[in-house]
Parts: sequence; structure tokens; C-alpha cells
Amino acid sequence: MQDQIVDAARAWLGTPYRHRASTLGAGCDCLGLLRGVWRKLYGDEPAIVPAYRANWRGQGHDASLRLAAERFLMPAAGPGEAGQIVLFRLGGAAEPRHCGILVAPDRFIHAQEHLGVVEANLTAAWLSRVSGFYWFPGSSTDAAD
Repeated sequence: MQDQIVDAARAWLGTPYRHRASTLGAGCDCLGLLRGVWRKLYGDEPAIVPAYRANWRGQGHDASLRLAAERFLMPAAGPGEAGQIVLFRLGGAAEPRHCGILVAPDRFIHAQEHLGVVEANLTAAWLSRVSGFYWFPGSSTDAAD
């Protein structure tokens, strides 16, 4: 299933950045990318996504991304495998506000403002912002699941 996740994520490359969107080729944000890959893997999304601000700030949103990951995804025993979802803290925030999908231990795909969906190196700067690694349901190679 990891190859399916990587292929599904790579299909989104070049999609323009659009806040709260999740339409292949037309626009998405980082969460929209995950939502689109989820639909490719499983069909319907597991829940309706409530409105959120682009910076995930505001009443009730600080922990939203982490809480959604804990509810719908499986924590990874360790980082670095293709197909894992990675959450990032940005701007000194304690909670994650960005996400992407690993396509190799040192590369990930994410939706970035002004660039759209791109494949990037998981540099030391990105690694220092990692909040957690997760698996889509049923995709883990961890022995515990």
C-alpha cells in the first residue's frame, strides 16, 4: 500500500495552492492533499472537515490537525518510511500546522503557498519542525498493527 500512497501523492504534483480546497489539478492546501490521497485510497472521507483558517490559529483550531491525526490515522513507531504522513510545527507553534506525505526517507510532498504541491527534501530545518509521523489506516509496516 505504501507504493499506492506515494503514487497517489505524486499525482497531485503541480496542483495549485488553494486554501481549504482538495481538488486534484485545480487546487488544495496541505490538508486538502491528505484528503485527496485518502479519497484515492478509501473512497469517502471519514468526516466533514470544518472551516479553518490558513494559519490554523484561532479559537478551537490550535490542536485541530494533531487531534484529527490521532483520530483518523495510526501513529508510526518510527519515522522515515515512504507513505508516512508527517506533521510539522511552524512559526514556533507548539501544535502542528502543516502536513505532508513522505515519498522516501528524505523527501516529502506537501502543498505550499505560492508554489502549490511540490516534492521537497526533508532537510534538517524541516526535521526540526516535525511534530509526528503517522500512517494511513492499514498502510503501516510497523509490527504492532
